[in-house]
Amino acid sequence: MEPSFLLEVSSPEQTMLCGEIMGKLIPRSSVVGLTGDLGAGKTVFTKGLARGLGIDQEPNSPTFVIMSCYEGSVPLSHFDVYRLSSGAEFEDTGYEEFFYGDGISVVEWADKIRDVLPPNAVIIDIQFPSDVGAESRTIKVEGKEKWLLSFRNTAEQALLASRR
Repeated sequence: MEPSFLLEVSSPEQTMLCGEIMGKLIPRSSVVGLTGDLGAGKTVFTKGLARGLGIDQEPNSPTFVIMSCYEGSVPLSHFDVYRLSSGAEFEDTGYEEFFYGDGISVVEWADKIRDVLPPNAVIIDIQFPSDVGAESRTIKVEGKEKWLLSFRNTAEQALLASRR
């Protein structure tokens, strides 16, 4: 089991802030797998990540196309595999060029293709807590990359500051 930590957010803006911080810290050639229920905030997190990468265009959920690409200081490949049934089906997309290229790859609904994700992928699971308001989310970050400690510390400080 990979090391993990939790971030508690109380608004979509805070979810986006976490994504933006990750975008500023994430090294090239990283893969981020996003999981969570419909409407949890996977695309909101991706929009923040894109902002952190210096991408001017705001990503939308590419549900009807499997992948969209965005150019910034680092290219972003945004996959949405909601309509796929397995990693085997995903293998027909030519994803390797993006996963192992020079940019960042983000995969929404990554649990559907977990067997295809690289071992060093960062997994972000966004959940609705059952006992808190509708805007709040719990973001579980799982991965063994050393830069995640810096992300955790920076995100926790930024979230604390945004609540004041």
